[in-house]
Amino acid sequence: MKFEEAKRQFIQTWGTLGSEWGINRTMAQVHALLLIAPQPLSTDEIMEELQISRGNANMSLRDLVNWTLIRKELNPGERKEYFVAEKDIWEVARRIATERKRREIEPVKKILTQLKTVEGDQKKAEIKEFTQMMGQLGNFVGKMDKSVDMMMKADENWFFGTLLKLMK
Repeated sequence: MKFEEAKRQFIQTWGTLGSEWGINRTMAQVHALLLIAPQPLSTDEIMEELQISRGNANMSLRDLVNWTLIRKELNPGERKEYFVAEKDIWEVARRIATERKRREIEPVKKILTQLKTVEGDQKKAEIKEFTQMMGQLGNFVGKMDKSVDMMMKADENWFFGTLLKLMK
C-alpha cells in the first residue's frame, strides 16, 4: 500500500473509531492527522488536507484542545497558530478516559444517587423495585468509575502484564 493511501485509510478509520468515543468523525479525523504529522500543522493545512471548512476545522481543534488531546504552538514572529497532538498513545487513552468519565459517568452517578432516595411507601412493589434497580445501577456505575480511575493511574507495564495474564 502506498503512503498516501495508508494515510487516508488511517484517517478514515480513526474518524470512525472516534464516534465510538463519543466525538464526531471530523474531530477524530483532525486528531488522526495531527497524530501522524511530523511537525505542527496550521488550521489552513488541516483544512486543505482533510477538505473541511474553516468553521468545522476551528470547532474540531477547539474541542480537541478541550479534551487535552492536542495543544497550540506559536512560532515566534508568526500570527498563525499551529497544533500538535499528544503522541504517547497511553496518555491519549488516559485523556480520553478522563474526559468520557467527566462527561458520561459522573453525571449518571449524580442522578442515580438522587434517584435511589425516592419518596413513597417502600412496601409498594413498584417503588421497591425502582429503588433496588437504582441501587444496583449505582453500584455498577460506581465500579465502572473505579475501574476507569485504576486505568488512568495504572503504569503502562502493569497494564500490559495484567492484560497478558488475562489473555492466557
